Amino acid sequence: MFQKMVSVFFLLFVGCGLNLPQAEAKKSAAGTTVSIIPVAEHIFMLQGKGGNIGLFIGEDGTFMIDDQFAPLTEEIMEAVRSVGGGHPRFLINTHYHPDHTGGNENLGEGNTLIFAHHNVRERLSTGYYLKEFEMKQAGLSQKGLPVITFSHDISFHLNGDTVQAVHVDHAHTDGDSFIHFLKADVIHTGDVFFNGFYPFIDVDHGGSLKGMIAAVTKILSIADDNTKIIPGHGPLSDRRQLENYRRMLVTVYERLRKLKAASVTAEEAAEEKPLADLEDEWGDGRFDSESWIEIIYPGV
Repeated sequence: MFQKMVSVFFLLFVGCGLNLPQAEAKKSAAGTTVSIIPVAEHIFMLQGKGGNIGLFIGEDGTFMIDDQFAPLTEEIMEAVRSVGGGHPRFLINTHYHPDHTGGNENLGEGNTLIFAHHNVRERLSTGYYLKEFEMKQAGLSQKGLPVITFSHDISFHLNGDTVQAVHVDHAHTDGDSFIHFLKADVIHTGDVFFNGFYPFIDVDHGGSLKGMIAAVTKILSIADDNTKIIPGHGPLSDRRQLENYRRMLVTVYERLRKLKAASVTAEEAAEEKPLADLEDEWGDGRFDSESWIEIIYPGV
């Protein structure tokens, strides 16, 4: 089971590209395609390897949400320039994981101003260890650290829109934020939303299934049928798909809470296969339900 979890982690954080409609694609020397998906006027979603990037371009400068892995920075910047953007003036990290922050140092070297929740800066400055996957990450240099941090919300007023970063407690991690473009009616969820498959929940660093449900509920409270939703992973989405995802999370929470109340261990819970009926829709290879239960169970 552990070896399977390691393989799943590799797929999730390193090879999470999906085939999607795109305006343009940039190919890296390493074979990674950076896809550009138009979302709204001057707003794009970039996909390569790792978490989805949000991009907002305009007269006030280029605003970027997350930056994937360091080796992809050059290819990502080629994609940014191809739609009229420049070196990011502002970068916000939705959380600390390396598939969302790996390019921080590269962009910081070019004087990009980095923002994040204060727990993100703490993790990035001290380093961290993900024990489930035996993954150790050293702290970033000063150039890669958020310069401005916030505890709850922060707003940007640029390129004719108001962009709000909203912190959600103990969801995917203890430092998650989602990003809301008020005028354009676009939301980047960070890893609170994995569109189409079971989400990784970093329980050791403050994440919880209950917190994920609360975060998704908060996003749904401000989204409507016209809202475009950029998930942390997976294809461009909408309110209907986010509602479906929330139903899945609630179903899982209710079933696992019953098992936990009966003093069933994580391994025993996985062996009982309580999510078998969800497997076809959500267990698409990144996590099957058994390995996922073992990861998230301590935080149920």
